[in-house]
Amino acid sequence: MSRIDAYKKNGASQQDVITQYAPLVKRIAHHLMSRLPSSVQVEDLMQAGMIGLLEASRNFDATKGASFETFAGIRIRGSMIDEIRRGDWVPRSVHRNTRLIAEKIAEIEQKTGRDARDTEVAEAIGVEVEEYRIMLMESSTGHMLDFEDLGVSEDFFSEGLSPSTKTNNPIDGIESSDFRKCLATAISGLPERERLVLALYYDEELNLKEIGEVIGVSESRISQINSQAMIRLQSRLRDWRK
Repeated sequence: MSRIDAYKKNGASQQDVITQYAPLVKRIAHHLMSRLPSSVQVEDLMQAGMIGLLEASRNFDATKGASFETFAGIRIRGSMIDEIRRGDWVPRSVHRNTRLIAEKIAEIEQKTGRDARDTEVAEAIGVEVEEYRIMLMESSTGHMLDFEDLGVSEDFFSEGLSPSTKTNNPIDGIESSDFRKCLATAISGLPERERLVLALYYDEELNLKEIGEVIGVSESRISQINSQAMIRLQSRLRDWRK
């Protein structure tokens, strides 16, 4: 079977699929771009997304219950994230700071038994609160990938944080019900504002500016809150990431 024939489903040609779902590729690309540095080009994301769309067309199985748009959206976003990862655009210093913040959050929460506050984390790191928030801003460019790194796709939110939600992630052990239960519990246990920001971004697919308008704070503050939420999840799930 030729590559073009492989993309045909129910009489739809490759061009039919591209024409109908190109707006979906564009929407996902621009959604991701709201969290990425200017060095990442939206055209590159869209090109990668088209590859994901065609792969979705080839592999979609209507008997599994999911709609094609849902299935394609996951594949499109996955292809874009793979393209971003190949670019290796997050500086090593950002990775180091992110790990440091996660460690300090874990230490504070283990000691106090409650959510770590900005002031406490900043003091533990040895910086002023404003500098700490700058570190969060820098870290935020990498955290759009973190749900995939944790082993779930962003449909985890739309499925109501259910531990039984399925995933196509191939990482060993990802489908563990114990892991998914811990992840759902960790998300549910986030501070209310952090949980709301994640839900609005991943489930409602609002961009950071739109979320800021909903909550009544600046776009940069939303980026900080989102970053801190993801780092907090990393710290609470650190035993699963070893």
